[in-house]
Amino acid sequence: MPELPEVETIKTAIESSIGNASIENVFIYNKQLRERIPDDLIAIISHAKILRYERRAKYILFHLDNEYSLIMHLGMSGRIRIYAQSEPYQLQKHDHVVFETSNGTIVYNDARRFGLILCEKTKNLNESKHFKNLGKEPFDKELPDNFLFQQFKNKKCAVKIALLDQSILVGIGNIYACESLFEAQINPTRIASELSEKECITLLCKIRAVLEKAIQAGGSTLKDYQKPDGSLGYFQNMHCVYNKKGQPCPMCQCNLEKTKGIQKIVQAGRSTFYCPVKQK
Repeated sequence: MPELPEVETIKTAIESSIGNASIENVFIYNKQLRERIPDDLIAIISHAKILRYERRAKYILFHLDNEYSLIMHLGMSGRIRIYAQSEPYQLQKHDHVVFETSNGTIVYNDARRFGLILCEKTKNLNESKHFKNLGKEPFDKELPDNFLFQQFKNKKCAVKIALLDQSILVGIGNIYACESLFEAQINPTRIASELSEKECITLLCKIRAVLEKAIQAGGSTLKDYQKPDGSLGYFQNMHCVYNKKGQPCPMCQCNLEKTKGIQKIVQAGRSTFYCPVKQK
């Protein structure tokens, strides 16, 4: 599933290419996504102008001039293609929705159909079922340095599991939880409530640094994810531990015969990668 850096990359690409265009035509070829596309979506968004774009958690929001917002979530395998206004496009397998705008075309493709395309009154977004229980954004400037310490104090689960809890901090999935914990030198199996305030402050700092670096790299391409121009993100080439079982971690001076390198365990059904020597 695309995580915060991938969704931010896609949002920025759409914003740069389409900008404040008007939505001229919408073609829906399959309404059966994770939730059925609303029957009135075309009527609501057609001929509306896009005022601004926003990423909230792993959602992309198109805020329109008719007081509605178009909501898009890529699910497990969703992809976006963008075509210039003068550029012809051909439908491909799993293309479900096409948005023709005054400044180009956006095509939504989703092989597994776990994504979402919805619309909602902009003023009601924060109270809608998809947003009302979301936690804070990692880059929120109003977050106190000890935010995670305050959130974790009653969390009796492993810290890796706590990081995946979208009601605390949004946008962090499996990849970036593993990478952030490595950078903070915190073992993913430790109980969240047992982390010190200093460790939590360090962890939030490392989360932001890892996410920022990943955004600059265009995200991580492992299976389905591509940028809208078809190119791949390259942060996977910078992963320290994720998907590197048995390999040495960066600047490793361990005896691999003894340590067996980076370890892989399963937590809550998700693969976790970490260095048992550096992460305490």
